[in-house]
Parts: sequence; structure tokens; C-alpha cells
Amino acid sequence: MKLMIASDIHGSAFYLKQLIECYKEEKADRLLLLGDLLYHGPRNDLPKGYAPKEVIQMLNEMKDELWCVRGNCEAEVDQMVLEFPVMSDSMILYLDGHTFFATHGHIFNEGNLPPMKKGDILLHGHTHVQALKVTDNYTYLNPGSVSIPKEGNQNSYMIYENGKVIIKSLDGVEISELVLS
Repeated sequence: MKLMIASDIHGSAFYLKQLIECYKEEKADRLLLLGDLLYHGPRNDLPKGYAPKEVIQMLNEMKDELWCVRGNCEAEVDQMVLEFPVMSDSMILYLDGHTFFATHGHIFNEGNLPPMKKGDILLHGHTHVQALKVTDNYTYLNPGSVSIPKEGNQNSYMIYENGKVIIKSLDGVEISELVLS
């Protein structure tokens, strides 16, 4: 399975259009969204092309291709307008012998780990900072942010396929990669 992973769209129709084009070019089987889909939140400036109603329409058009977890900016009203589930705080994925704990990152993160076995993978967004980090006990992955990257990062997404993780910019350029052991 080829999985595209993205986080922190924050209502930017401008960047979501780019992400959807990347999704089509990548020919991924699914798009996993790690939360903060519609709103920018009080800590962030408005992203370029802020248009939550357009984002709603674009995401609903691809609802059958989406998996999603709830971000700290999601509310019950978001679920009322989105035609796919967005209110789960986490999901477990088992891909190619790897167990992924996918979440937004505001509840479970490196400072507050969920229950995991040695070798499991913690996958979250929230920080807007890309990460491919292997520790003695787990691997931490973060695709960065689609619309509001921080700490000098580029607008980005992640691809998982056959045990390899690649972070790419929205222009499709590879930023970093990790082969999972």
C-alpha cells in the first residue's frame, strides 16, 4: 500500500489544491490526514488562501480516499460538515509488519507517549516540524505542515510505501527519507 500522510491544512484551499495534485501524481492508495483541517487556531496567522468552505468541498469530494484523526482545532461542528470521520483521537495502522500509532500530537507525542511496544512508530503532526527520528524504543515520524510550516521547514507531506518513509515538499522534491527496519 502506498499511503500519503499530511497534517495541518488549517483551512488553506491554496495549499490543499497543491496537496491534492501531489496525491494524484503520487498515485497513493489513501490519504491519511493528521488533523487541523479547517481552522488556523489562535496561535497561527491565517494561511495563504484561507477558505475553510472550499477545503470542506475539496475534502468531501475525496471522502472515500481519506483516513483522518482529530486535531486540536477540530470541533463537533467540523464533523457536521465533513462527510468522513474526523473525531477519533488516534488510529492504529499495521503496514508491512510495522505498527503505527497515528494521532495529531496534542495529546500523545514524544513527551507523552501512548502505550507502544518496542519498535512501534509514533506518527503525528501538530508541531508543523518535519521529523524522521529513530530512538532505542520507537520511531517518531512527522510530515510537517501542509500550510503553515515552522522552524524553516517547507510546506510538506509524507509518503509511506514498502517500509520506506519519504518527506516531500509540495513541489514533489524529496526532503528526507527513512527505511524502517
